[in-house]
Amino acid sequence: MTDVHDEQLDALLARLESDPDPVEFDGLFADMDTNVDASDDGGSYTLDVASSDERHENLSESAFRSVAGDDHVAPYVTNWYYWEVVVGDRGRHRRAFLRHAEAASEHSVPDRYAALRSGMHIEWGEVLVTATLGEDGQRRYEIRHADDRDAEADDLDTYHDPLDARDIATYDDRGRYRPLKTAPSLVSGWVFPDLDGRDAVETLDVLYPASVANWNLEREGDLDVTHWHETAERQTGIYGVVEDLPAEAVDWMAEACCVDSQCLKRREWEYDEGHELDADGGTGAFPCREPCSLVVAAARKWTKLEAEETHTYEFELTPSEKEQVEAIVDAVADGRTEEIREADVYEGANRYRARFLRAKRFDEDGNLSGTPTHPEDHGADAEHDDGH
Repeated sequence: MTDVHDEQLDALLARLESDPDPVEFDGLFADMDTNVDASDDGGSYTLDVASSDERHENLSESAFRSVAGDDHVAPYVTNWYYWEVVVGDRGRHRRAFLRHAEAASEHSVPDRYAALRSGMHIEWGEVLVTATLGEDGQRRYEIRHADDRDAEADDLDTYHDPLDARDIATYDDRGRYRPLKTAPSLVSGWVFPDLDGRDAVETLDVLYPASVANWNLEREGDLDVTHWHETAERQTGIYGVVEDLPAEAVDWMAEACCVDSQCLKRREWEYDEGHELDADGGTGAFPCREPCSLVVAAARKWTKLEAEETHTYEFELTPSEKEQVEAIVDAVADGRTEEIREADVYEGANRYRARFLRAKRFDEDGNLSGTPTHPEDHGADAEHDDGH
């Protein structure tokens, strides 16, 4: 049972007295007739809830308070108090996300309260957010890594300050710095067990900066997307060269960087407004509204590489060796090299297989099949070495 406290009823009555419009929220209807004496002997209040067949009219203040405390009415009142007073309109993005966390637009108050008592879950990137029902209709939120969904809280490192999420998000499970906070490499083994709504959203914003705001802006139809061409045009200094990156290379770049395996955001930017990229944009819960700094930095390198002219090289490889080179590239690109066991010599990207290929096909200068990368330079060096 959820009890209504005097503080909550006082707030509801004060709202009715200060605003001529009735309260209509999540199935709760409450009104005050200002033309009737509002004393206990009056009868100026009306109270109705969606799950009741009875509309309570001409209530005195004391009768209003009594009806509001009924088991089937109280959840509607405490629900109104939580959303309109505790959460309020201070931060529309936060409010929208917290409503989303309990599917407020999809379920009635009684159904939500029943579900909240056992916990309602949503995933946000690699994070699991659990909303529960606290005292007097207040909500509490737990945040943990989705991989720890079934772990006991006592077995996880416990945090309470949203700013502690900075340390969690800084390094991956191998101790390497994470330059992209939305990369799918967030460490597990931690929990924020008891947060209010404000701290819950702040924690998510530390783990995934601006994700809640951008999600809600997109939901409202107000997401401001900056496409690649506009982003490239405004770059200056050493990054000014990225404007020269060919459109087809931008597609390859998006395929390399902006897919689910590399980033949890869902890419919404294209080459420009009239030129969509072929690369898949991903399926993340929150959108990517513009190319990030990591993509721009990588584009600088790719712009220089794409400016090189092609050369024709001739290599001698067996069919299995060709397939092995392809397997090595795939394993590195997919980040699977750590998964390939040393004893698994049937895997093309196996370390010993790669060392065997290097011993067989690379010359002492590291050239594949003895073929220099820049034959013209190689020839000049050879002439110089011969004394010509």
